[in-house]
Order: sequence, then structure tokens, then C-alpha cells
Amino acid sequence: MTAAVGRVLQRGRTPARVLLTWAASTAALVVLDRWLGGFAMPSGWQPPLTALLLGLLTGVVWPLVLRVALPLAVVTLGLGSFLLLGAAVLGLSFLVPGVVVADLRTAVVVAVTMAGVSGVVSSVLAIDEDELFFRRARRRARGTAGAGPRPTGVLFLQVDGLSHDTARRAVRDGTMPHLANWLRSGSHVLTSWHTDWSSQTGASVCGILHGSNADVPGFRWYDKERDRVVRVSSPADAAAIERAHSDGRGLLAGGGAGHGNLFTGDAEHVSLTMSALAHLVPGGGRRARRRRARAGAGYYAYFADPVNALRTVAVSVVDVYRELVAAARERRDDVRPRVSRGGLYPLVRPATTVVSRDVVVFALLEDVLAGRPVAYADFLGYDEAAHHGGLERADSLAVLRSIDQQVGRLHRAARLAPREYHLVCLSDHGQTQGEPFASRFGETVEQLVGRLCGAGGGDLPDRALTGPRDSRRLTEGWQVGAALAEGGGPVARRLRERVERAEQVPHAHELPAGRAGRVPRAAPGVVVTVSGHTAMVSFPDVPGRVSLEEVERHWPALLPGLVDHDGVGFVLVHSAEHGPVVLGRDGVHRLATGEVLGEDPLGPYGPHAARLVARGSTFGNCADVVVNSRYDPDTDEASAFEPHVGSHGGLGGPQQHGFLLHPRAFRPPGEVVGAEALHRVLRGWLSDLGHPEPTGDGARVGELSATARRVSRVGV
Repeated sequence: MTAAVGRVLQRGRTPARVLLTWAASTAALVVLDRWLGGFAMPSGWQPPLTALLLGLLTGVVWPLVLRVALPLAVVTLGLGSFLLLGAAVLGLSFLVPGVVVADLRTAVVVAVTMAGVSGVVSSVLAIDEDELFFRRARRRARGTAGAGPRPTGVLFLQVDGLSHDTARRAVRDGTMPHLANWLRSGSHVLTSWHTDWSSQTGASVCGILHGSNADVPGFRWYDKERDRVVRVSSPADAAAIERAHSDGRGLLAGGGAGHGNLFTGDAEHVSLTMSALAHLVPGGGRRARRRRARAGAGYYAYFADPVNALRTVAVSVVDVYRELVAAARERRDDVRPRVSRGGLYPLVRPATTVVSRDVVVFALLEDVLAGRPVAYADFLGYDEAAHHGGLERADSLAVLRSIDQQVGRLHRAARLAPREYHLVCLSDHGQTQGEPFASRFGETVEQLVGRLCGAGGGDLPDRALTGPRDSRRLTEGWQVGAALAEGGGPVARRLRERVERAEQVPHAHELPAGRAGRVPRAAPGVVVTVSGHTAMVSFPDVPGRVSLEEVERHWPALLPGLVDHDGVGFVLVHSAEHGPVVLGRDGVHRLATGEVLGEDPLGPYGPHAARLVARGSTFGNCADVVVNSRYDPDTDEASAFEPHVGSHGGLGGPQQHGFLLHPRAFRPPGEVVGAEALHRVLRGWLSDLGHPEPTGDGARVGELSATARRVSRVGV
């Protein structure tokens, strides 16, 4: 893919830049000598000499030191590098006679100041911020030469949580000008793809990168056999999920790179990747060192320049200010829906909107300049901002615009690579907006299930309801619950009649009383895990998949109470008589036969809903009862079971429609349903470009991988 070269400082400017940086650093040292206690340079020749030595230290010695000290830089997001650099400055003071640096604190101040001066000089010499980025890329690209004809490389850039509809409006309204330019020039095409039932990053990225997301029902779920909650965001759990789904033939196999992802996709070069975080932990042996180098390459590309860490801190401070202003504006204007954005959140947000974004971009720059065949990176910032601010509110769109800016920079930098590159932009899912379930109905879904199962929340602690609410709304929520218990819809009435008849029939066993567990219970013998717009109810004291009939006997109020609740769209449960069935307020859908009684509860969720829910029901990790939030097509809203304004994780609205923007020359993908299908599309594009099909030779084949499932189907 070609890109305009742009205005870049030409030959002859590099010596000028070095001299100007040296002069500015010398002046800064003179100022520090007069201002900073514990720092002294009594002779006039000392500042220029010290500035020269500091320049050599940061430009030559420091990158070599960082290769050893990389874990410290990673854990501290670059701030620890200034401690090391300060120690180096302290040691340097002994080399210049008469220079006094009293302690490490003083040395760190000197190091930070010098990094700041260097950054300011570079910014002044660049015409704009994009020019600064491109000039650095050009400087790093020197010496990279082609190695003969190679297939065109591909950068897959994932904008986490951006729905197809929001992407279209962002292009139209100028929020994403670089993507808009591609579309208006005709070089690219924007289309959509349909997620799985679990419209969240864990299932989507596992399917996209490894070609299989079987048995991944949510971002977190309850493991009944081990009595623990599995979290995709846990490094140990992410590594276990990848082992089960990897077969060595992932999207990034064969020398590819992955950054900011949950899984590696069998890439050789990764950074900010959850399943590979263990590789950064120090360990002995050549293999351990090789793994750390593999996992830390992207970090090194960023933190090798101490100016980057300083810039990240400065931009993070600005982002914290913007977050505080946006939250205050919401409260002042009484914007609804909204959630609490106080506490530590303003300080935590820059980790995704600034730090991870910058590290990912520099890692991708290294991939491009190294000529790696394929790279896949996840930009998390928009997803995080939309969770708390909403899909298309000003602060969320500002984060989206910053991501578009990075895409444009990578587009230009690809011109410097030793091979041609195509850029593909996509999302792993969208988001659906709405008032959170707890603030709308006065109780969390865990508390609702606990109450219906005969306990006022069980072992669960009382959680503060999030978002603006008033006593009238809370009262109305409890009144609705009381009214539903008295009457309700036709399905609930039918379920209650079944319960009354079942009470007259003895059953084989009673539940053990008072059995405790490691996971908090919503009620005795009841565990609830939440993943966005789905809530998964499990009964740990009953082995295997608990049937609808068994649920009716032990927890007779649960299913009627759920299907009649205003915040519940449908409920999946397995019937001993009819197999998997979906219950709604006004109808039942028997998935095994496709028979619908009454109004189809899956109707508002699109034509693929029945197939996707039926697939989810076959998972070994499928909960005994799965609840999907109610989606209102008139308002395009749904109430998430987590305290988010924009959310995802189930079916209903924009969350189930990701976007896909690809070069027009690529084969049209057609209708894409499910992350595994999207993997096949992306893999096909690579094959069309001449990339060899990965063989997976020598790789461990996971039991849930595409290879294992294919072998199982043919009976080999």
C-alpha cells in the first residue's frame, strides 16, 4: 500500500538537530545548576561536556542497558527506566571533575529534564506531531533493505468495541478522517460481520486468531468441576485457553506479530499479550531468555527512547484531566444513562487510552520496519471510554479520533518498510448502550437470582448501585417484581403450573444443605457469573448440566421470575424432554426442532440468534441457566448486567455487529457470522496474497483447536 511521503526533515538537518539538542541540553544544565539543590557545575566547561556525555548515554548506552532491564520498564510502564537512568546520571557525575549530584532523587530530576528537553527540541524541529512520528520512523528505517520479492504484508488493526453503525457515523462526521479518506478514494470497502452469542473480546479474538473459540461462553464463567471462576483477563487462564485452542496454525503463525491481544495467534513476536505475560517473568536458561525476548520486543521498541516514557506520562496527565472534565459535564447536564466515573478510574483510564496505544503503535512500527509478514494489534481505548461514557459521546469519540490518527501514522510509515503492506481495520464486537441493570431495577442480577432462589443475595456482598437513580425508580422496580410474582406473562404462568404439578411427584435426590464453596453463592447452592449482557447461573451441588425439570423442583421461582423480568430478554435452559429451549415472556423456542410456541423470544436478536444460541448450548462450559438482557429495538438500548453505559457480551443491538474495512482488491468476504468464520476470511486473504499456509509442524494440538475438531468430525 502506498502512502504520501509528507513533509519530512531532509538531509543536512540531522547535524543541525544534534547541535541544537546539545545547545538546549547545555542551557538546561546551567538552569538546573542555579535552581536545583544538590546539583552543582561550578565551571563553564562542565555543562557542555556533561550534555555531550548524557547524549551518548541516552543514545548509545541506554538502549543496551534496557535490554537487560526490560522487565522493570514493563512493570512500571516506563517510569522505572528513569530510576535506572538517574542512577546512570549519578554515576556519570563521577566522570566529570567538579560536578556534584547529591543523591538519586536529584539525578532522576536531571534525567527527566534532559529527556524533556530532547523531546521539546524534536517537536520544535518537526512541523507537527505526525511529522515527528514519521521522521523517527524514517530514521529507524535506515539500513532496512529488501530481501527479494515477498508477498505483500498485512497489518490487522483492531479497534476494540467499535460497532459497524458507529464506525459509519464516525467516518461520515469526521471523527475518523483517515478511514474516511480511504473509503472516499475507493481504495477500501467498509462492511460488517456478526459476532457469536458471546460478543466479547475473549471469544472473538480466540476465534479470529486461532480459528476456534469453542467452549468460551463469556469473558468469565464458572467452572463447576473445580469450583472457580475462569477469567479471560487472567494470564494463567488466558494461557490455558490458548493451549486448548492453538494448533500452531494461527493467523499469525510463520513469523507474524501480535500486540495488545488476549492471545498470541501463534505469533513469534508479541507484546502486551495476556496469554504470554508469563514469558516476561525472569527465569533461567536459554529457552526462558528467548521467550522473554520474544514477548518483550515491542516494549523495547518503545522504552528504548526515554523521551517516550516522559511523553506518555505527560499525555496521560492530559487524559486524566479530560476524563474529569467529561464526568463533571455529565453530572452538570444530568446526562443519562451514566455511571460513576470517580475513584481511581480517572487515573486508571490512561493505561488503555494512552499507554497501551503508544506501546502498540511503536511495536507495529518495529514490525513494519522489520518486514514481518503479518501483524495483528488491538487498540483498547475506545472500548474502555465507551463503557463509561457511552458509544458516541464527545470524550469517547475523542479517543476514537486518536486511534484513527495512529492508523494514519502507520499507513505512512508502511512506505518505509522493506515490503509492501496492506492495512485492514476491524473490531472484535460492537457495544449496545443503556442504563445498567442495577441502577434501572434497584438490584444486581446476582441479587435478583439470589432472591428468586430463596436468599437475599446469599454470600454476595451488598454492592452500591451505580449511576443516577431516585427513590421513585427503585420503588417502581420492587413493585414490578411484586406484580410479576402475582401474575406475569403466559410463559411464567405455564412454568408455575408445571411446578405445582411437579411438587406432587417425588424426585431422586435432595440437595446437600449448607455446602460452602470457594466462589461466593448468590443463594445456597447457586453461583452467578456475569459477562456484560449475559448472566450465567450454575448449581454447583448438582453434577452435570442441570435440566429445566430439576431447576423447577429445587428453585421453583427462578425461571418464572426471570422470564417475566423487564430486564431479561430470554433465558436458555436444557430440558430433559425437549433439549435446549429458550424461554421468553411471551413464547418458547425449542432449538432442537426449531419449533416456536407463542412469540419467538429470539425475534429481536436477528436471524442468526437461534443458531448461535444453540451452538452455545453445546459448550461443556455452558451454565445451567443462561440469561440474556432485554434489547429494545425501538430505543436501541439494553441494560447490561455490569455497571457500564456501553456494553457487550451477549445478543441485542450494535454489540453483535463488528465492522470490517479492507482493501477493495481483496476478495469480498460475503456474510460473516462468527469469529471462526472471520478467521477463515482473513486467512484466505493472506493465502490470496501468496503467504504460505502454516503447517503447524511440531506444535502442540489443543483439544479444542480447529485441527482437533476437524479430526474428530471425520472420525480419524
